[in-house]
Amino acid sequence: MFALIILSVGLAMDAVAVAMVRGAKGEHSVFRAIETGAVFGAAQGFMPLIGWSVGVVISDAIAAIDHWIAFALLSFLGAKMLVDAAQDGKDDTPGTARSHYTGLIIAAVATSIDAAAAGITLPLLGPSIWIACLIIGLVTAILCIPAYWLGTRVSGNMGKVAEIIGGIVLIALGAGVLIEHVFA
Repeated sequence: MFALIILSVGLAMDAVAVAMVRGAKGEHSVFRAIETGAVFGAAQGFMPLIGWSVGVVISDAIAAIDHWIAFALLSFLGAKMLVDAAQDGKDDTPGTARSHYTGLIIAAVATSIDAAAAGITLPLLGPSIWIACLIIGLVTAILCIPAYWLGTRVSGNMGKVAEIIGGIVLIALGAGVLIEHVFA
């Protein structure tokens, strides 16, 4: 369960970063903060089901190397977050010219694609897929609400710090899965 919570926090960091930037550029409203957390949480909670479904279909074929796949996917996602955080001038709010809700949904889906990839690794962590998705979604929502609110009060550059932390956490989690299976 601890690994699942750590994974949830790592996956949430890109959503947290975008929520913070949206807060810096958006309304100073408790409703908007809750709305942002709910939409990001729902997307992050749903997307692992897609990855898990793919994993179930091909699980027998990859059982001998699943820990290597988990390591590669989580490390890739973590490295991608580090690279994205390092890029200057990146617009973290897709669809800013569109309506608020369209932009919010696009941002939620864009930040949850890594959760779909991580869904393939969920069987290695133990809890049922439904519990895992619920925890991932709740952790994301719980972190995004204050991130939006904080974004209304600070610079959008804090989102990059959250992305860096999330990237490091995902790489460490991938390494942990690999070490646990190779040396177990």
